[in-house]
Parts: sequence; structure tokens; C-alpha cells
Amino acid sequence: MFDWKHRYQPLLSDLESNGLEDWAAQIADQLYRRFESNPHGDMQRWNAALSELPVLHEVEADLNAPAVTLRTQTPLNPTQQKDLETGLRGLMPWRKGPFDFFGTHIDTEWHSDWKWDRVAPYISDLDGRRVLDVGCGSGYHMWRMAGAGAEEVIGVDPGLLFLMQFFSVKDYISEPRVHMLPARLEDLPPKLACFDTTFSMGVLYHRRSPLDHLLELRDTLRDGGEVVLETLVVDGPEGYSLMPEDRYGMMRNVWFLPSCDTLLRWLDRTGFKDARVVDVSVTTTEEQRSTDWMRFQSLKDFLDPDDPTRTIEGYPGPKRATLVATKG
Repeated sequence: MFDWKHRYQPLLSDLESNGLEDWAAQIADQLYRRFESNPHGDMQRWNAALSELPVLHEVEADLNAPAVTLRTQTPLNPTQQKDLETGLRGLMPWRKGPFDFFGTHIDTEWHSDWKWDRVAPYISDLDGRRVLDVGCGSGYHMWRMAGAGAEEVIGVDPGLLFLMQFFSVKDYISEPRVHMLPARLEDLPPKLACFDTTFSMGVLYHRRSPLDHLLELRDTLRDGGEVVLETLVVDGPEGYSLMPEDRYGMMRNVWFLPSCDTLLRWLDRTGFKDARVVDVSVTTTEEQRSTDWMRFQSLKDFLDPDDPTRTIEGYPGPKRATLVATKG
């Protein structure tokens, strides 16, 4: 069984010591229901893969490299290398990364390092800040946030496979200030107001009510805190937003793709100030693609084969904007 009590005790104790006892109690209840009351059918297999990873000591981590990198002074022996490969492949597909486990490079579907390079120059210095990462996936960006000096990083994502991938890193470095909860933003207590920076990257377009999502992000921040928002956008004037008829890029759960000016208005109406667009980039098949560690269909399969600037449904191809704003 996945030992959630042991793994999460440091976070629960930290929250209690910081006056967030109610949130700690809520998390404990949520974790019990996820792992004991109603466990996922693949949980035993994923936990077995995690347990396959060799036990290593004196592990060093480079959280500022493009690939989050783990290394030891002594090379792994053949048995350890085999166990490492078996465990990591048992946690496929790997979508967000890349990672380097002691020389085993995980070429993930997404070049998440490219997104970080686009975002990092425009955000407030993370040194000493408490950070929330909404929709954190496998935790790649959380490790980069910790590498940038964040005092504490908490990520939320309901995907349990993502959680196992996160612990495949955390179990080696026992980083006390980086935590991931298998939860959604909506599962957090309302009006927490305890984070200095909240990231929402690749989440907004999955929300039926994007304004409610922005209000929920605002409620996580202290006064003067910063939101970093990255989402799919389309070209158009203020007020314009594309709502796909059914799927977008073969994804069912895509609701609104606004123009950048519309996004700025949404942020203004939901209580943010000084909102600004800091980057707009077209997503390419070099940034998102199938690899040996993610063997399913990827972006090239979701684009019109005769016109790769459009999705297979005929909509404008994926373009992502990053915006930064302050809680008013």
C-alpha cells in the first residue's frame, strides 16, 4: 500500500505550525479517501514500479538544469541500472519534463523546460516565497521553482500517475520544501490567501467557467501576491473568445480560448491589477511530441496534415500566452 501518512506528515506538520490546522485536517481526509477508502485501480501497479527504484544514498540534485538531474558520486551497478529502468518505465507515459535519473534521460512528451525559459524572466524573484502550482503534472516546474529559491512549493493535480512520477524524484532527494497533493484547485479551502506566487499553466482552457478559475486563483494569494497564468489563446479583439463546437486538438475538455485582450479584461474584472502579457508562442511539434517515454499520439497527430497551422478540426493551431498580474 502507498504509505501516504509517512510521505505527507512533514507537510501536515508544517501547515499546522503555520496556523493552517483546518487545511491540514482536510488534506488528511482527502488523502485517506484517495488511497484507502476508494483507491485507484492502477495504484498497486504504480506503487510497485516506484518500489522497484533502487535505494541510493548521498544523491545530489541539479534543479536548475533543463532536465531535472539526479546524480551520485558512485555510478550505479548493472543491477541498479536495470531496476531503475524497470521502475521508471513502469511509470510511463512521461508527459512533463525532462528528467535525468543518474544518467538515464527521460525524454518526455513536452519540453517543459522551454515553457519555464519563457516564463522565468518575467516573474517576481521566487527567493523566499511560498508558491502554489495549479495543475502541476509530474512536478517538473515545481522543482524548477525550488531551484529558483522558493521557500516552499505546493503543487495540486488530481493525476495519481503524475504523483508517482513526482515521488520518483522526491524520494531520492527528500526535498522538505516541495510537496504535491493529488487534488484540484477547487479542493483547497476557500480564501486561503497564504501564497506569494500562484502558477496556473495549461489549466484555464479546461475550465467551464474561466472567471471562476481566476477568482479561485486570486483567493489563494496574499494581498499583493502574483499570479502567473499560461493558457491557450487565439487572435482577436477584446471580448473575443473561441469556444470549440466539440473537440479542440482532439481534446474534449477545452472550453474557452480567449484573445490576449480578453484575458486582460478577465483579470481586471476578477480583481487583479497591473496585468500584462509577457509572452505569446506557437506550440510546435518540437516542443510537444511522442517519444520513447510517451508512445501515444501527440501534437502532430492533432493537427491538420495538409495545414499544420490548424487543428484537425479546422481551428487555429495551439498558441499559448503567459500573463503576469498582481492581486489587487
